[in-house]
Amino acid sequence: MNFLQPIGRMFIAFLHATGRLSTFAASGVGHCVRAPFYPRQVVRQMVDIGYFSLPVVGLTAVFAGMVLALQSYTGFSRFSAEGAIANVVVLSITRELGPVLAGLMVAGRIGASLAAEIGTMRVTEQIDALSTLSTEPMKYLVAPRLIAGVTMFPILVLIADIIGVFGGYLVAVYKLGFNPSNYLQNTWNFLTAEDVNSGLVKAAVFGFTVSLMGCYHGYNSKGGAQGVGAATTNAVVSASILILCFDYILTVVFFTK
Repeated sequence: MNFLQPIGRMFIAFLHATGRLSTFAASGVGHCVRAPFYPRQVVRQMVDIGYFSLPVVGLTAVFAGMVLALQSYTGFSRFSAEGAIANVVVLSITRELGPVLAGLMVAGRIGASLAAEIGTMRVTEQIDALSTLSTEPMKYLVAPRLIAGVTMFPILVLIADIIGVFGGYLVAVYKLGFNPSNYLQNTWNFLTAEDVNSGLVKAAVFGFTVSLMGCYHGYNSKGGAQGVGAATTNAVVSASILILCFDYILTVVFFTK
């Protein structure tokens, strides 16, 4: 039965890590709704997470929409169903590709940044200095980043949806020869509020996940520069995996009747 020992140790370690993360998340959410607040920190994080992430999100969305339209045409032309390309593009972008691609791109940028910033503060004892100055580190460092992530991700995804649909429009009209008015009319007729809302809810969850994982791994980093590097890597990897997991769960919740 010795072969079961490593499995048991891994399972116990997983439960331990899950418990620590859950406690950290609960504490962070609690500090988000309790005074005192730090609006300057919140605005700073909103600009960093939202405004400075627009270029990478926009480029990802426009090329995703263009490739989606091109590949859809390649498949649908075999069945003489080219008219459904507009429907597929807007549905795929708003429900899945917009939130997921934006989440993964921002996880690589923001998750790593948060983990590196807070991790550096941890290993250089700046977090301990905040406690010495009677400033709660969770409230000053973690809560503003959670608020900014939940607030700015839906805005980023909404912009990504528009840009992605526009990318599909460019390819359909200027490369595949679709009528511009008919393409836009088909897009508008097929789009529903449920498609957009589901994507925005996913974006809020992804924003919380990315911010939480960046803060958690940075806050608990140790071991100097090597520990900060490990925290950065773990933040990006864990956030990306959780985004895909939550995407499936939320899709089941929204679209399984």
